[in-house]
Amino acid sequence: MKLFKCTLMAIALLSTQGIAQTAGAPLAPKDSAVDMSLSELEVAAQHLKDAGIATKRMLEGGIFSVNVRHIQGAETALQHGRISEVWIIREGSGIVATGGELVDKEAGSGPGGFRGSAIRGGHERLIKAGDVAFVPHGIKQTDSIVYLNIRFELRGEDL
Repeated sequence: MKLFKCTLMAIALLSTQGIAQTAGAPLAPKDSAVDMSLSELEVAAQHLKDAGIATKRMLEGGIFSVNVRHIQGAETALQHGRISEVWIIREGSGIVATGGELVDKEAGSGPGGFRGSAIRGGHERLIKAGDVAFVPHGIKQTDSIVYLNIRFELRGEDL
């Protein structure tokens, strides 16, 4: 599981604007389905681009959430404690970094999370529109990338 934890190394934007866009999302129902149309996702992505913010939470489920993200440039290096993610790349491309260790490591915003100035010794790869990635956590560089981000809390045995 240590390899799994290392894979959770990430880069994430920690701006107050980005965080503010995760509040107020509709709660996920327990007894029915929720559909998100392509046009809703496109409108959310355009809003992020126009407003210069990174994240719009589309659905809040307590131990999971569905978000639309737009990143330009690089993000702050992050290691999530109990969170993992699936990314569905909608447009653009970027270099993602996973694994390795955080440089200048300090406590992050969530339980068991950390942030740093960079990732040392990680694995870098290109992700692009159409790709689906499990547990990549960090856009190291991009001109522009839009992706659906499905976050979920890990169980004790997954840590």
